[in-house]
Parts: sequence; C-alpha cells; structure tokens
Amino acid sequence: MRILIRYFFRGLRLVLAPVMLISEKLSTPKSVERTPEEQAKVDQECQNLALYQFRTCPFCIKVRKEIARLGLNIEVRDAQLDPAHKQALLEGGGKVKVPCLRITHDDGREEWMYESDTINAWLHQQFA
Repeated sequence: MRILIRYFFRGLRLVLAPVMLISEKLSTPKSVERTPEEQAKVDQECQNLALYQFRTCPFCIKVRKEIARLGLNIEVRDAQLDPAHKQALLEGGGKVKVPCLRITHDDGREEWMYESDTINAWLHQQFA
C-alpha cells in the first residue's frame, strides 16, 4: 500500500510540475522601473543574496515572482537537483527546507531566512 501511495504522488508531481512552471511564466508580473543608477545600486546589494529553492515548489514560485516584480538579480540555487547546494543549505541553514534566502552581511555574517512570506516581506522592505 505504501508503495502504491508513493507512486501515486510521484505521478501527480510529474503531471503538475509542467503546469506549475507554465503558470509561473504566464503570471509573473513586470518588474518595477528604476533609473540605471538605481538598478546598478540594487544589483550591487543583490550580490550578497542567494535563494535556495526547488523548481516546482509553490512557495519558491511565490518568492521568485516577488523577485521578478521587484526587478532583483538574485542568484537562484536549486537545492533539489544540485547536491552541492543541498549540502550548503544543510550546513549553513541547518535544514534542507525551501525557499531559503541566504543573506551575507557586510561584516561577513550569514543569515538564513526561511518561509516565503518572511522572505517576501524582507525583500519588499529592502528593495521596494
């Protein structure tokens, strides 16, 4: 019975994954308009950020849409398909849970922020 349930959910993921990705592409909002100088400053600040995510995670999609809406160039790291990123997430953040935003502060300290609503609120506060 356990194997049957496992294969059911794997099949469901195979069917829903393309639908979710197409939906993300079609519903991603346009980014905010900034002057080239302002965008360069924002890009410089985004150098210290990295988003650990899974491609088809609905909460990760939510954060990626906010990143697109704010016009941010944040490095996106796939912790599902890349074992090095998964290991870095486990060692740095303490758990393999996505989405997770790694913030490297000016003093070299790293902060690992989980939960899509928390990440979106922080991004909005910093860059809106």
